[in-house]
Amino acid sequence: PRPPVLVFSCCPSGVLGCSLLLSVEALYSPSDDVVELTPSNFNREVMQSDSLWLVEFYAPWCGHCRNLAPDWKKAATALKGIVKVGAVDADEHKSLGGQYGVRGFPTIKIFGANKNKPEEYQGARSSQAIVDGAMNALRSLVKDRLSGKSGSSGYSRQSDGGSSGSSKDVVELTDDNFDKTVLQSDDVWLVEFFAPWCGHCKNLEPEWAAAATAVKEQTKGKVRLGAVDATVHQVLSSRYGVRGFPTIKIFRKGEEPEDYQGGRTRGDIIERALDLFSDNAPPPELVEILNEDVLKSTCEGSQLCVIAVLPHILDTGAAGRNGYLEVMIKMAEKYKKKMWGWLWTEAGAQMELESALGIGGFGYPAMAAINTRKMKFALLKGSFSETGIHEFLRELSVGRGSTATLGGGVMPKIHAVEPWDGKDGQLPVEEDYDLSDVDLDEDFEKDEL
Repeated sequence: PRPPVLVFSCCPSGVLGCSLLLSVEALYSPSDDVVELTPSNFNREVMQSDSLWLVEFYAPWCGHCRNLAPDWKKAATALKGIVKVGAVDADEHKSLGGQYGVRGFPTIKIFGANKNKPEEYQGARSSQAIVDGAMNALRSLVKDRLSGKSGSSGYSRQSDGGSSGSSKDVVELTDDNFDKTVLQSDDVWLVEFFAPWCGHCKNLEPEWAAAATAVKEQTKGKVRLGAVDATVHQVLSSRYGVRGFPTIKIFRKGEEPEDYQGGRTRGDIIERALDLFSDNAPPPELVEILNEDVLKSTCEGSQLCVIAVLPHILDTGAAGRNGYLEVMIKMAEKYKKKMWGWLWTEAGAQMELESALGIGGFGYPAMAAINTRKMKFALLKGSFSETGIHEFLRELSVGRGSTATLGGGVMPKIHAVEPWDGKDGQLPVEEDYDLSDVDLDEDFEKDEL
């Protein structure tokens, strides 16, 4: 693909100001074997399809995406009639990318037996590797079908009269369980009031089910989706003034319910749910690396782990260290929606970790963002400030950051250390020597002539 084209557009004579427009050529065209996917056709093409799909989420300005495009087209041609290959401009269709947890470009997802739980493609980016990955996924799909496994979400309340499926993530709510499940819960709830005969409710059903699964995973169960058959549980529908179907309401503990005003696609629902989670979630805890268990428990469940190596306490004192920690706490609050892990250690306390990250050459304080799943990391090259760290993390969020492989491809050894006591450091006490019994004159006695 050709590089971006800069276009200058100036106003007519006599009017001040000109504008600079950036035109980025699309990576794929209708003549390619890559199916262009958007929120309007994604459900029809992918989710309701029996085919295996490989879907790339990209941004037109992303250099890695432009490098991938020729191989992606070549793989699509090779797999034509066997495996479907698509692409989503996630820069334009942010809700579609957000619904599948896309935070960097390019991201490749494999939509197999259970379309509501796609797998992330982890292989190389060559056409041959992509084809091999697709065929492996296809073999797994066929094997599951032969063994009778089903990948459906199990959510079919309109067709079965509201019975509860074993694998559904939409919670069936009734007159009997609503207060305990929703009103007394510390979690945030989005509740749909539906009627089995309602056409709009049937159209919403797959979107609501897919959103429920994604939201439960991305918020670790802190935001849940439920459904009430308002034709059966009329006490609830009357209590909340339900007049039409579907009606969606948001419930937060101790607050009056509010009407959901967003769109009805899974992307819209997920985006609103994540906003609610962000509003109500406390910032992630900033943890000192005291041992290996602390590092594992903080990083293994997070896409990224942000680690700061702060100067020795003797170099900054308690006030200086607290200043650095305050900056990190503010950044953790700013990026809490990402659900990253946040850690810090003192310079010299974890030398193997510093060596693996190559931090020594940049001095202290230093910062690295680690993806422990891929064993990749990026270093903060700017200032250790709110502005510098924000720019660093923002670049990583959109796939622009420069990354490297963690030394050896494995996490380095972590030593057990004592936690900081919050006080200024103290220099080691030197041993005092009592010289009162030493006759110094004897050492300098000279023979007389």
